[in-house]
Amino acid sequence: MDQHRDAVRAYLWDLQQRITDAFGAIDGQPFRADLWQKEPGEPLQGGGRTMILEGGKVFERAGCAFSQVTGPKLPPSATQHRPELVGAGFEAMGVSLVFHPRNPYAPTVHMNVRMLAALPKDAEPVYWFGGGMDLTPYYGEEEDAVHFHRTCRDSLAPFGADKYPRFKAWCDEYFFLKHRNEARGIGGIFFDDFFEQGFANSFALQRSVGDAFIAAYRPILERRKDRPYSQRERDWQLLRRGRYVEFNLVWDRGTHFGLQSGGRTESILMSMPPHASWAYQQQPEAGSREEELLRRFLPRRDWV
Repeated sequence: MDQHRDAVRAYLWDLQQRITDAFGAIDGQPFRADLWQKEPGEPLQGGGRTMILEGGKVFERAGCAFSQVTGPKLPPSATQHRPELVGAGFEAMGVSLVFHPRNPYAPTVHMNVRMLAALPKDAEPVYWFGGGMDLTPYYGEEEDAVHFHRTCRDSLAPFGADKYPRFKAWCDEYFFLKHRNEARGIGGIFFDDFFEQGFANSFALQRSVGDAFIAAYRPILERRKDRPYSQRERDWQLLRRGRYVEFNLVWDRGTHFGLQSGGRTESILMSMPPHASWAYQQQPEAGSREEELLRRFLPRRDWV
């Protein structure tokens, strides 16, 4: 491995630890560490550390995974926009998390920061970064949406005024259930295949996004985690979680990359909620808080 990849690995390992320490403290129990290594002879080589908290006071399931793997050939999901790299080997590493709080008023959150290095046989490595974060509330709160988006915007501000509008629009387009014509949540930021002004600048942007996650989500979680709720709110939460499952399995490139490349299934699917439900053509009552989510919060809008 070269010094670039060493630096990214060290950062990602530390980021995972900082995040799980912070949110384990809020829940009152630590994340459990599951260290894993690919078996010799498998298509992918490498390993990682999956940090998981299940059945907690605050989190029904919270998973935060670090992985670092190498493979002999980039999978189709990684080369669909880079045909010149078809057939190249690769190294991929990243931290990916999804937190599913128990309380329906506390939103689900996703964050991912990653680096992919294509390793052509007769050329220098080709690096690119990706990631972002997005919020999926079950009950819309203006204060939460504004705070989350403002934090995302501020994390990108040092890298140019164009980055937040560009990455917000990308997030809105990406986290969208085309088969339902419906957004997964209220968005955030998303970027992929990113490499601008050299490695140092590109890596710095990735670090800024990763470092902003705790500040973006912790105040929201602390405001909502103890709010009283009834079975009605729980039923709505489970129904909306079903939409989350649909997106991850049908549309998510990260899930597809992991499964297509022979990744560790248990870590790839840790993003799934422990409980979800589906109902045939169920619609919320007009004027209800549930209907407000669909009408006011899920359609694309500028939050800051």
